[in-house]
Amino acid sequence: MSDWVILVDQYRDFDQADTIHKVLSVRDYVARPEIFEGRRPILINLARSFAYQSMGYYASLLAEARGQRVLPSVQTIIELSRKALYRAGLPELEDALNRDWKRVSEGHQRPFKLLVAFGLPDISGFERFAALLFDWYRAPLIEVTVGGEAWATVERLRTPSIHTLSGERRAFVAASLARHTRRRWRMPKARRPARYTLAVLHDPREALPPSSRRSLEQLAAVGEKMRFAVEPIQKSDLTRLAEYDALFIRETTSIGNHTYRFARRAEQEGMPVIDDTVSMIRCTNKIYLKELLEAHRVPMPASRVVSRLSDARRLGESLGLPLVLKVPDGSFSRGVHKVHTQEELERLSASLLGQTDLLLAQEYLPTSFDWRVGVLGGKALFACQYLMAKNHWQIIKHEDGKPAREGGFRTFPVDNAPAEVIDLALRAAAPIGDGLYGVDIKVGPAGPVVIEINDNPNLDTDVEGQVLRDELWRAVIDWFRSRLEAGR
Repeated sequence: MSDWVILVDQYRDFDQADTIHKVLSVRDYVARPEIFEGRRPILINLARSFAYQSMGYYASLLAEARGQRVLPSVQTIIELSRKALYRAGLPELEDALNRDWKRVSEGHQRPFKLLVAFGLPDISGFERFAALLFDWYRAPLIEVTVGGEAWATVERLRTPSIHTLSGERRAFVAASLARHTRRRWRMPKARRPARYTLAVLHDPREALPPSSRRSLEQLAAVGEKMRFAVEPIQKSDLTRLAEYDALFIRETTSIGNHTYRFARRAEQEGMPVIDDTVSMIRCTNKIYLKELLEAHRVPMPASRVVSRLSDARRLGESLGLPLVLKVPDGSFSRGVHKVHTQEELERLSASLLGQTDLLLAQEYLPTSFDWRVGVLGGKALFACQYLMAKNHWQIIKHEDGKPAREGGFRTFPVDNAPAEVIDLALRAAAPIGDGLYGVDIKVGPAGPVVIEINDNPNLDTDVEGQVLRDELWRAVIDWFRSRLEAGR
């Protein structure tokens, strides 16, 4: 589990009985660096003062020197010390403040003080503003003086001392801390303290997630043995991402949603991440993949880019019918259409070109299954045959108003899969990057060809891991560990 430690000036400032985490004096932390030797705790610095060269200031400064994570960082302490330094964030913060104010203004007279503890407000209704404030300035406690007349303004930001708070506000801080540090998938008793923490971004409501909850729980169990704390996060947890060492995205990725923002934030924090933003950009657009694979002489089905209806009318001549028409950024077989006749081709092309400027057309290669080769860090991880859904030409059949239907699968040891399929997968993944990819391959009359490359392929213990079992997850954790240790 994560090694959370609360730093205080006096033990009465935050009673050990109020938290399951260790409470330690700031003075002991500063004077005894050996206390956490071999461990990387997350420190919550609740010192009474963060003045320059105070004990609170030194605790955050030395935490960074010792390679330990701390809230607030010295940078945050300095930025919150003077309005001239935090002024840059006020326009965005005040915009969020006023959106919240419109909903909760009744009964509140300005000026008033709002306490934000770990991104949560002590006054209901200001959640959006509080989350944004914590995103800008990652301090455990921030007191906001709200003023203004027609437009609510942030008059002052300061980091209050917890020992000065009333009993009600102290209880609010304790509850906010408990919520902030709460995690699921946590092992009940770790044999050894975790060396690293791996955040797993997932959506428990996603219909076709890349990994099931059961598989992610297995990842957590394997991680515990390897001294990795595997902890789930969701889209609302962007502000706390910096508390982790690495990020594993297990949601369907898209350039236009929060998964890209999480990957970008992880890269800004220097964290190893699967999937990284470059891989997302390269894999989520089928037209980019076509150009990339052609440039690297990777065999693929005969393909044409369509930008005008006049181009679509000639596709039957060059690719034959039936053919496959794809929108650039579809996933899980969505946005992929099999076209049988010229009339259907022109009608569907006209409809799709009203939604996107470019389409990809490919020759149709009928097969009873697709190969999926998982590639991690430039090496083949698994090899599966995904069977077509019953009475359908794709591995997933989507029907309006009905759950998606999937075909079966067969998983093989990598050494038992056709060598030409594995070699082609490695060639295709190499120009994408060094992360985790699922390369889809069909074997046609002319040999294997790449259909597409996925930046967040499915990983489930009972499917892709049917042969490897726990070794699947050990390989994933080893990928993160090697990059963390290289970074250190």
